[in-house]
Amino acid sequence: MSRIDESREFIPVRIAVLTVSDTRELAEDRSGDVLVARLTEAGHVLAKREIVRDERGDIAQQLRDWVASGEVDVIISTGGTGLTGRDVTVEAHRDVYEKEIDAFGTLFTMISFGKIGTSAVQSRATAGVAGGCYLFALPGSPGACKDGWDDILKWQLDYRHRPCNFVEIMPRLEEHKRRK
Repeated sequence: MSRIDESREFIPVRIAVLTVSDTRELAEDRSGDVLVARLTEAGHVLAKREIVRDERGDIAQQLRDWVASGEVDVIISTGGTGLTGRDVTVEAHRDVYEKEIDAFGTLFTMISFGKIGTSAVQSRATAGVAGGCYLFALPGSPGACKDGWDDILKWQLDYRHRPCNFVEIMPRLEEHKRRK
C-alpha cells in the first residue's frame, strides 16, 4: 500500500511548467496556475514557466532547452494532448524522450475514467525521461491538471512516498552514460 514514510526527509525538486496554447496568455493560464500552486504548496521549486504555441518544433525545443539547462528536474506541460490537428504536444514530447513511462498514461486514463467516464479516452497524457529529467504531458483543463498532480505526481515526486517514487531513482536516470 502507498504511504508517506515520515522518517525520510522531503527533497524538493525543481519543476518547470509549460503551457501549450495558441490563445492563452499568462494572466488566463488557469491550468498552469493550478500546477504552480500545487507544486509550490507541496514544497517543490518552480524553476521555469512559459507558454508556447501549438507547434511541434517549438514545444520540443523548449523541452530540450530546459532538459539541457541543468536547472530543471521535472517538466510538466499542460495542453495539446487531445485529438485535433493542433494537438501536437504528445508528438513533441516523444521527439525528446529517451524512455517513455508507459504506465503514466494508463494510470491517468484510469483516474480520469473514474471522474469523467468514457470521455477519458480522448486524452493522450504521456510521460518520459530525457537527459536525467522527467517530462509529463497533461491535458489543458484545470481539472485534468488537478487529477494529474493530486492523484499521481504529488506522490511520485515525493521522496518519502513508499514503496517507491521517481525522486529516489533520479540520480540513476543517466547511469548508462557512466558505463565504460
